[in-house]
Amino acid sequence: MSQTGSQNLNLDAAAIGLDQCGTAGGSPTSPGLGLWSGMVTMLLQSLLAAQCLVSPASLWPVDYGGDFSQPYDFVVIGAGSAGSVVASRLSENPQWRVLVLEAGGDPPVESELPALFFSLQHSEFTWNYFTEPSDESCKAMKDGRCYWPRGRMLGGSGGANAMLYIRGNRQDFDGWAAMGNEGWSYDEVMPFFEKSVTPQGNATHPKGYVSLAPFERQDEPIHQMLIDGARELGLPYVERFEEGSETGYGHVPGTVREGRRMSTGKGYLGAVSRTRPNLHVVKNARVTHLAFENNAVTSVTFERNGVTQQAGVTKEVVISAGAIDSPALLLRSGIGPIEDLKELGIPVQSELPGVGSNLQDHVLVPLFLRLDEGEAEAMTEKGMLDGIYEYLIHQKGPLATHSTVSLVSFINTNTSSKSVYPDTENHHLFFQRGNHPSLEIFTKGLSFQDQYVESLQGYLRDSHLLCVFVLLSHPVARGKVRLRSKDPKEPPILTSNYLTEPQDVATLMRGIRYIESLEQTKSLREHQAELAYIPIEECDKLKNYRSEEYWRCYAKYFTITCYHQSGTVKMGPDYDRESCVSPRLRVHGLDNLRVADASIMPAVVSANTNAATVMIGERAADFIKEDHNGCVAGGDEGLWIPHMHSDDF
Repeated sequence: MSQTGSQNLNLDAAAIGLDQCGTAGGSPTSPGLGLWSGMVTMLLQSLLAAQCLVSPASLWPVDYGGDFSQPYDFVVIGAGSAGSVVASRLSENPQWRVLVLEAGGDPPVESELPALFFSLQHSEFTWNYFTEPSDESCKAMKDGRCYWPRGRMLGGSGGANAMLYIRGNRQDFDGWAAMGNEGWSYDEVMPFFEKSVTPQGNATHPKGYVSLAPFERQDEPIHQMLIDGARELGLPYVERFEEGSETGYGHVPGTVREGRRMSTGKGYLGAVSRTRPNLHVVKNARVTHLAFENNAVTSVTFERNGVTQQAGVTKEVVISAGAIDSPALLLRSGIGPIEDLKELGIPVQSELPGVGSNLQDHVLVPLFLRLDEGEAEAMTEKGMLDGIYEYLIHQKGPLATHSTVSLVSFINTNTSSKSVYPDTENHHLFFQRGNHPSLEIFTKGLSFQDQYVESLQGYLRDSHLLCVFVLLSHPVARGKVRLRSKDPKEPPILTSNYLTEPQDVATLMRGIRYIESLEQTKSLREHQAELAYIPIEECDKLKNYRSEEYWRCYAKYFTITCYHQSGTVKMGPDYDRESCVSPRLRVHGLDNLRVADASIMPAVVSANTNAATVMIGERAADFIKEDHNGCVAGGDEGLWIPHMHSDDF
């Protein structure tokens, strides 16, 4: 450590009231030899230094501050889960100049710690979107609007999510192929999933990839309680969910390494940017418009620090702004339904009726189970401090994980169905008795109304709380993204259409009944498990608590997102009037514009969407490399090798 750094650390130690003569908030100590105070100072210096090392600037690309007088070969809009992949792969070719325009900046340090992911919501590091009010859903949320945050930073929503890595099932991707999307079957996309998690390159010529690791296990008795209870109901523990056809409980890996988040912004962009002078990343650059000539994008307009700038492009533009902002940018650029564009006074560049439609999400209903009433061990201040120390020094402990989230279950609730695929997915969040701050961060993140937060906080006085997310795997309902104004600063109109389809409601009701069955198992009864009652005026007027009618009412209030918005720039053949991009992800009717993110999913995958979104980024980069010179970058020295088709992996 430098002398200056050491002096600063000593000043920080002195500032909190620890010196040779006294302790913070206490009476003076007896005189000492200086050895003990020196040891304490060394500890403080180590802690402060460790704090700085959690998220050093070296993890992220340098913000490009040069001019844009020379056009780029490729411009990638958005440095999220897919955009970071596309930019990293294209810049493997040293002959291609690649520009990345990201609306946010470096993630905050809280993004690094798995346990703090809910704290990023309602902050400057997220797009803080809300759905339109509905009589069918989200009524327990503030103003009756569901909160839909999307990442606004390097890594995108992959910098703010729960980091679970689940690919989806064979049926998802074979279903995409059956819709006319050649090249997207399960067997055809699997090589790109594998490529995305395989270390490549070397120290001199690194290549991007996603780091996977198991989450550290905490709260092991709660894990075992759920696993044992499920076994009583005939559901096994699954060591690894292979093709998504397995039902049961299992621990899934996360995009983590040594207790830190590993988004693609870090693993694909940050890991390579300093060795690639042909890759420029511009932070806090909000793209406002695309300019066209002869059905081709010629330049991208963006705003940074109040200044409007333009970047020219000679080959392609790839939009990877997510399921809300990708269609919004297309609409602002005159690509979408003619009626909507004319109503806002936006000149029509290309008529694509499907832009902004086909919006899908994994809607879920949260249930809360009280556990170990009167016997639950309470969270203490010492326990919290121990957790902070363990993370700073060892990158372990409760802050390095959200371990109950990693225990996932896939359930087929329809006993009359012959399908081997589950129709619901369950996630779990455990709140220890007395841990009111954690519950407050969670409920604030979801935008619960205050009276419902108070009810839940009350239970933590003498019980643990286990929140179970009952998630709808195959939603039938489709929502919309529409512009409120052509002003890019105006948030779009988001219509979820949650719970407007009887089939969706019926599946969620079966999912709730499963949790009721789980509640009655011997394993859960040993923990005094009981579904927590939350006063809801409309639902309490019904005669029978926990009846079908009651749960339908409850679901109208407690309806939230699993942050899996997708489908708004649907991939499909050109004969599908609702499709917006071809199976090679080119926007229909335009020569050099592609979209690569979760918005292209014709149907949302039956699992958390981040893994599939990373795969989409890999797939898009491969398509682009095929279309330009028919080869891909390879070799540790930046040489070229003939293109390898997916069968060669």
